[in-house]
Amino acid sequence: MIEIFVRDFAKLIASHPEDIVVERNNLGENFDEIIIYAHKEDAGKLIGKEGRMINALKTLISGCKAKDGISYRVNVRTTGE
Repeated sequence: MIEIFVRDFAKLIASHPEDIVVERNNLGENFDEIIIYAHKEDAGKLIGKEGRMINALKTLISGCKAKDGISYRVNVRTTGE
């Protein structure tokens, strides 16, 4: 569910929404990593000025911890041209 929200959110911001791919990896008992793969032009948009956009996304996701007890780490990585 979280990865679907993140994917849809990223696609709204991106200039190349077709390149957005979101992956969720389990890193431990109560810890997951969400990786957003985006076109290199969109990585800056997703991170935002001084990290404000990605921090806002992390704040929204942290609210899910209260519901499911899992902590999340969010990373943005670039894909191709």
